[in-house]
Formats: sequence, C-alpha cells, structure tokens
Amino acid sequence: MKIAVIGGTGLIGSQVVARLKDAGHDAVPHALSTGTDVISGEGVDEALAGAEVVVNLTNSPTFDDASPAFFRTSMDNLVAAAARNGVGHFVVLSIVGVDQVPELDYYRAKTLQEDVLKAGPVPYSIVRATQFMEFVDAILSWTADGDTVRLPATPIQPIAAADVAAAVADVAAGAPIGGVLDVAGPEVFALDELGRLTLAHRSDPRTVVTDPDAGMFGAVRGDVLTDLGARLAPTRYGDWLDRKAA
Repeated sequence: MKIAVIGGTGLIGSQVVARLKDAGHDAVPHALSTGTDVISGEGVDEALAGAEVVVNLTNSPTFDDASPAFFRTSMDNLVAAAARNGVGHFVVLSIVGVDQVPELDYYRAKTLQEDVLKAGPVPYSIVRATQFMEFVDAILSWTADGDTVRLPATPIQPIAAADVAAAVADVAAGAPIGGVLDVAGPEVFALDELGRLTLAHRSDPRTVVTDPDAGMFGAVRGDVLTDLGARLAPTRYGDWLDRKAA
C-alpha cells in the first residue's frame, strides 16, 4: 500500500515511515525540505498522487495564537488534495483531551485541525496521544529559573514517541476508524512529581516547586490529559529514562 507521510522527517514521522516500510508498505516521507509546502500548497498534489493513505504529522511552528491559522490552511490544502487524488484514508495525530482545554491557543488549534478533517469528504482516523516523554525536558525548561523549576501538579500520562509512532503506523495500515483512537503511556504522574523524578534520575540538583499556575499546563484543570481507558503503550517512564541515559 502506498502511504504518503506528510511531516515524515520529524520525530514521529521518521519512525512511522520506518515502521510502515518494515511492514512492507510503500511509505514515502514528505516535508518542506522535500518540496512539500502545506501552507502554500506547493508540492502537495505531487506528494499525494497515487497514495491510498495520507498521514499528516505536520505541526505548527508556534504554540501561540498563530497556530490556528497554520492548521486551518494546512488542513484545507491537504484535505482538498486528498479528495482530488482519490486518497481513501486520512490520518492525523492529535492530543488526548485536546478539546477540553479551550484556554490554550495550541489546543484550540489542534481541535480545529480535527474538525476540518471530520467535515471533509475523505474517510479518516484521528490518533490522540498523551504527552511525549521526549518533551519533558522542554516542559522543565519553560519554567526553570536558576536552581528552581516551577510546575503544576497537573496529571499527565507520558508516552514514548516510539509507541506513538507504532500506533499511528498501525492505524494507517488499517481501515479508517471514522473517529478517535486514544493512546497513552502506562502510568499517570502529577507533573511536578514527574519533574522531581526526572531531575533525581539525572542527579540534577535543581528543586521543583509546585505552582498551580506555572507554564502552559497551569491552564489545565482536572485529569483531562490522561485516559486510563486508552490503548496503553508498553514503555514505562523510568525504563525510558534508563535507556536514554545508557
């Protein structure tokens, strides 16, 4: 099966391409660097020509109020091209609880991305994942100040990028869901405790201070970013830290 992976050179995309190829599919990565511009539309029809499935893993360059325009334009271009080229299955990667945090510009933008896909003519699947383990360092850096890192106690359920890629590849190789598949890591942590665990594992002397309003996740209320009923991935956070340190 020929599968066009848009954003196929990134953290998730490159792994999705590799997994699909290992399974015997003709998976082709496309990105701005390969001549596919999802904003201008340049190269999009060429990328989708002959594809039976398109997987969209592109991301907004910012998390602010400019992100909705990125997802609106990119999805309008990709959905229209998919319809023109007879693509039979459109897959996007989204976020668990994305429609439950309207306070965040980026989450509203990702919800818009889902809505554009649902309203379009192409059969679709949406894979929603919890927060990537690979992003924990970035989350810590957002609120770091000298010897202190401020984090809220927001519950999160971290998942390894490799497990996300495996789920996306499985969905892409199957029939359209016509809905959402949630995937999540096997453990739930309060974000401040996850920060302490991460720093301790690295013998990092900084102190994590619990601050309910700190950083992007300070806007999240309740446990909307977790889902114990999701398809649970196998990788535990401590094991992932050990492998990263090895």
